[in-house]
Amino acid sequence: MRLWPVSDRPSSNRFPWLKAALVGGALVVGAGVGIGVAFAKGSSPSSGTPRAAPNDPGITWPARDRRAPDFTLRDQTGSTISLRSLRGRTVILAFIDPLCRNLCPLEAKVLNDVPAAFPATARPAIVAVSVNPWGQARSNLRQDAVKWRLAAEWRWALGGYPALARVWQRYAIGVQVRTKTLAGVTVHQIAHTEAAYVIDPAGYERALFVFPYRAEDVVAAVRRATAGRSSSSQR
Repeated sequence: MRLWPVSDRPSSNRFPWLKAALVGGALVVGAGVGIGVAFAKGSSPSSGTPRAAPNDPGITWPARDRRAPDFTLRDQTGSTISLRSLRGRTVILAFIDPLCRNLCPLEAKVLNDVPAAFPATARPAIVAVSVNPWGQARSNLRQDAVKWRLAAEWRWALGGYPALARVWQRYAIGVQVRTKTLAGVTVHQIAHTEAAYVIDPAGYERALFVFPYRAEDVVAAVRRATAGRSSSSQR
């Protein structure tokens, strides 16, 4: 068994609450409801700490408060994908196992419903960072696209274990890997934090959702993140 340790971002000690909560989410997959409640009750409204929005189980941050850590990976076509390349567009950043057949398809269904709530020119990008570097074969991704009915805005962010693990760590995503050998074949079983961030067009984190969450709540967070687009300059 291998567990990627969830730790604070380099040179930052702003969210020990997130570290503790999401480690629990990684070890007990599906504990998102309890984690979300803990976030809302335990956070402070001061700058730099998350706060629950009215009638919204997600956690929000004010504009220009938390820069989203950038990364460079590859998408399902082999093209480079990075947050910087998506500046000027709201991004939903999720963490998904391409081989998952329990919670990930359910989360994908929720995420797929979000872009349809916006005009074609204002739809957010969905970037799904893989939490399973052993399950990224193109055949798996093609199967997901068909079975999960992935929206056109969906792009995978793929890479090897070291590159992906750096992204998991920066976003406090716990990933547990159990390795077994069955009939001479090595099988990797993945448990991970089911979480999605909303990142505004200027590249700042604006909301965090831990599954299960609702498409309408993510839509509301995207609207808030996009509201100041015209007045936000890109850096």
